[in-house]
Amino acid sequence: MSRLDLSDRTTALETAVRAAEGRIEPALLDEARAIATRARERGGLSAEHTVVALAGATGSGKSSVLNAVAGVAVAQPGVRRPTTSHPMAAVWGAGADPLLDWLEVGRRHQVGAPSVETPDPTADVPASSTDDGGRGPFRRRTPVGDNSGLVLLDLPDHDSIVTEHRMRAERLVQRADLLVWVVDPQKYADAALHEGFLRPLAGRAEVVVVALNQADRLTPDETSAMLADLKRLVAQDGLEGARVLAVSAKTGQGMDELRGLLAKAAAKREAATARLAADERAVAQKIVDECGTPPPSRQGNQAKGDLVAALEAAAGVATVVDAVRASARRDARAATGWPLTRWVGRLRKDPLRRLGLRTADREHRAPSGRDDLVRTSLPTARPAVRSAAASAVRRYVEEVTRGAADPWVLAARSRGQAGIGTLPDALDQAVATTRVEASRRPVWWSLVNTVQWTLIAVVAAGLLWLLVLFGFAYLQLPPPPTPVLTLPTWSGSDGIVFPGAPESGAGDGLGVDPFRIPWPTLMVLGGLALGLLLALVCRVFGTLGARRRAMGARRRLRQSVGAVADELVRKPVGDELARLASCRTAATVAAS
Repeated sequence: MSRLDLSDRTTALETAVRAAEGRIEPALLDEARAIATRARERGGLSAEHTVVALAGATGSGKSSVLNAVAGVAVAQPGVRRPTTSHPMAAVWGAGADPLLDWLEVGRRHQVGAPSVETPDPTADVPASSTDDGGRGPFRRRTPVGDNSGLVLLDLPDHDSIVTEHRMRAERLVQRADLLVWVVDPQKYADAALHEGFLRPLAGRAEVVVVALNQADRLTPDETSAMLADLKRLVAQDGLEGARVLAVSAKTGQGMDELRGLLAKAAAKREAATARLAADERAVAQKIVDECGTPPPSRQGNQAKGDLVAALEAAAGVATVVDAVRASARRDARAATGWPLTRWVGRLRKDPLRRLGLRTADREHRAPSGRDDLVRTSLPTARPAVRSAAASAVRRYVEEVTRGAADPWVLAARSRGQAGIGTLPDALDQAVATTRVEASRRPVWWSLVNTVQWTLIAVVAAGLLWLLVLFGFAYLQLPPPPTPVLTLPTWSGSDGIVFPGAPESGAGDGLGVDPFRIPWPTLMVLGGLALGLLLALVCRVFGTLGARRRAMGARRRLRQSVGAVADELVRKPVGDELARLASCRTAATVAAS
């Protein structure tokens, strides 16, 4: 996996900050903006120079270490405290002025090519001097190459009693590429150092060096023990792996190792990028932690189903589906039922019309096609049902934001519950504008209706025929010839007579007259029987068709209610979750 470019990392951090605006503590966002801005500004300055800051407490010997590294008396250590009020820069190589202007370091010393004097460890040192800063006998040495690009800063004391001095030190600690913390045997475990400065640098071990100065005052065993304890404290600060070494600006002990570290850092020219990347990783990880953990996707799907089901109950979908089923049965019976009893069904009002869900009724209430004006005649949702819908909204928000940090949860809850007040009207309009009727009448209804009326015509003709025969008989006139349907009969062994031809071996068929029925009577009885039978069969099919219509209506109503849930609840919450995901993703990239 290729390393992330600093520019891309900075862009990702800025994206995370924009997405987290108003959702994460302003102090953290301000810190992230400052780091991103610092990365942009530092990236536009000299990449050939490496800024190394010597930081430490009062009396730790920062200025003396600077002089020892530079090989010349650049800084003048003083007796009065604080000794350093303004930062001092020792510069190797040209072209560092714009960088120093950005650092706001006015005191600058250009370290030249000629050999310079450094303290001679074998020289005598006045007894009153504990740190001469290079003001004694010198020996020839060129500690760092002329064009190395090293910028070595001597910072004000971080524990200075002067607030302005401390602020200068803190600002330069933030902007330096490499930090060298100079500590002394008396204050190396000071809580102000570890809690106020080293601990906030956790995760930046590659750009931190801790130098235990004044090692000449310790025995070798004391030095080893103190270095081990210092490494332990530094590791506890989150800087495990940071280089810790013992030095003495007075005797030169460990100075060659420190010079080598600085020369190597200056030669590689990677300290600036490493420091900025470490700063961005640290603050980006804080943002990732503030985002929380993403909820499982299945959790959101289940919450959506529960939300839509609760809104269906609030919208009265079950009532509408029952009305669709009853109305479809009513329409089927009106089209396929026995014509002589159809009028009884018409006495009952159409359930869909009672709810105002017939297409003709909707067009009458909103003739201009304004669907937003259409309303149903459904009873107002009971308070308990409306309360259940509001609870479902809250449960949905809680489920889909589970694991997120509280600010994101509160923001999503606020947006999700903002539409609860408009839910009843929106749901009613969704039901009112949903097509719940069948788009067309079934063809078999028309065919059955034709057959039913044909049977009624046959019955009427048979009755008329019988009436004519009755008239002839009543007037005692010779009746006109009447055709008769003759059916052969047979008798079983128990003496029961059956019309029709006997089956092989069934009864003897002796002494039984044929079964005769006049055609007018057959027309009346047969027409009535067939009409009633057909009506019963069609009632069964009508019930099945009504069930299918109800299922289709329920499906369409669920889609409409789901659209309301999407618009008023899921989309606002989804926007917030998308913003959270954007923040988490960008911050994760920046923290990688």
